[in-house]
Amino acid sequence: MDTVNQVTIVGAGPAGLMLACTLLRYGIQVTILDDRPSSTATGRADGLQPKTIETLKQLGLADALLEKGVKVYDICFWKSTATEELHRTAREIHYPTDVVDLLDPHLLLIHQGMIEDVFIQDLKARGVEVQRNSSFLRFEKPTSENEDIHVEYQDLQSGKTKILKTKYLVGCDGAHSNVRKCIDGAEMEGDQSGSVWGILDAVIETKFPDLWSKTVVHSEKGAILAIPRERNMTRLYIELQDTAEKDSKEVVQDFVMKRAEDIFSPYELIWKRIEWFAVYRFGQRSAKRFSDDTQRVFIVGDAAHTHSPKAAQGMNVSMHDSFNLSWKLALTIKSLALPSLLQTYTEERQAVALDLLAFDFEHANAYSAGDPEALAENFAQNVRFISGLAEYGENILNIGEVAARKNDQRRGGVLKPGALLPPARVTRYIDANPVDLQLDIPLLGQFRIFFFLPDVLRFSGCLEYIFQKLSDPTRVLGRISAAAHSFTPRETEMDEYIQPNRYIGVSKMFTYALVTKMNKKKFEIANLPMSLQNSRWTIYVDDICKDEKSCTNKWVGDVEDDQMVVLNVRPDGYVGSLKMFHIMSNESEDVGDEVVYWLQEYYGGFLKN
Repeated sequence: MDTVNQVTIVGAGPAGLMLACTLLRYGIQVTILDDRPSSTATGRADGLQPKTIETLKQLGLADALLEKGVKVYDICFWKSTATEELHRTAREIHYPTDVVDLLDPHLLLIHQGMIEDVFIQDLKARGVEVQRNSSFLRFEKPTSENEDIHVEYQDLQSGKTKILKTKYLVGCDGAHSNVRKCIDGAEMEGDQSGSVWGILDAVIETKFPDLWSKTVVHSEKGAILAIPRERNMTRLYIELQDTAEKDSKEVVQDFVMKRAEDIFSPYELIWKRIEWFAVYRFGQRSAKRFSDDTQRVFIVGDAAHTHSPKAAQGMNVSMHDSFNLSWKLALTIKSLALPSLLQTYTEERQAVALDLLAFDFEHANAYSAGDPEALAENFAQNVRFISGLAEYGENILNIGEVAARKNDQRRGGVLKPGALLPPARVTRYIDANPVDLQLDIPLLGQFRIFFFLPDVLRFSGCLEYIFQKLSDPTRVLGRISAAAHSFTPRETEMDEYIQPNRYIGVSKMFTYALVTKMNKKKFEIANLPMSLQNSRWTIYVDDICKDEKSCTNKWVGDVEDDQMVVLNVRPDGYVGSLKMFHIMSNESEDVGDEVVYWLQEYYGGFLKN
């Protein structure tokens, strides 16, 4: 029997690979089982939403995908009837800037296999490879907290059944998940029948003018969703009759091609090459639970929820399931977290899944009804959600505002607990580089604690007092920081460029950052508390305005000369909590104690004391 793994992941699609890559960054050992002989060669998912692009940027994995993928900024609607020739009824911006605030306001269309390969190369750099031709069979439930999970799988090349031991097991094994089937009470609920779709990737020659936009075409012959792809390809989605699954693949493919020609008529389609074709049945379904009773076996992605492909959500939501789970697993494995932290995975991601199914149901109905106006309206109403800007409800991680702060003490700030950081530009003090503050600090499994204050010199004593208390090993943040130093992930070539110690040199659990409107010429890093001097790469000057708003104004509102805002950001980029403090020069220790107490209360809610 093999040695004990910390986390065993079943499935090497985007969800499983995202989970593996993030866990390795956090210093957690993983084993990945996949029943396929190689990564995805053709077909499957193909669309990355803006939030997913942002996450991949923070992981240092986006560049190759952005170079090869197709960016889609608009969506077009076409229609024909018995009396009207095919014509465009609307052209809309996919992510309007007045509706949703995004750094990358576009879809990125790229083959799933290319996305998998980027992850796989990252895994190899960290000394891990996917264990191919390994089919998960079952697991033996542990009878105690300290007992290992015994995972049984089949080596498809030798036919032998093997067993490995693991502390945690995560099923990323798709809609027909065997891991889910082994979890008591995790049955799928929802639409059991679903709709049948033909999906085709092809190189097409045509004079149809909007082939390089995301396009919905309705006619009396049916409806098509067309999406541009890399390598001059186009993906077509066509809804079929239920009986299509019973026909041969060749018959259905010929039918889909002929139906596409009819729907696009009078524009001729010349099929230069068909790369991939498949028939899928999609229904809106979600598992009753996303983990077992012990909180040691989890499911993510399609294993936990399924829906139609029309809004390019599946791969994105799946990867963010993994992104949400990974840091919580890491802190738990390191014995730094209370048991309640892992429970928030199901709480947060099941809510997102149910919102997705509700949206998808309405979106699919509008699509099938052939009503482009209703479809456009449904899309516009849900554009924030579609882009990936999901919001989490209040829980131990997302602490709502107390009454005192609701009294207009943060005038105009958009941040709220459970929401993501919107784009904001600042100048990094140390090298005068303009940077995107929400992206500048790399994802290393740590929390980010931002201090916003107008005058750093006036309140240097208060800051010094705060950091002195935070580093105290008898307090929560100090103890957790000391404990976290024993976990060191394997270094990679990329670390030579990222330089992780710039961000977690003071604490592997907390990156401290200062944002000030004070002119750079008026203070030196040497004027700051030692913890901030040692965090010199996360000192920012708030001197870049967009739409007459600086980062401080946009994120936390107006901060007066006698005020300071402290912001806690979770390892996955969501706002945990924020609070404004009033500072009087003769009360710096009192305010310092208030800040430290508030931070201790927040982190003590889910980290071990």
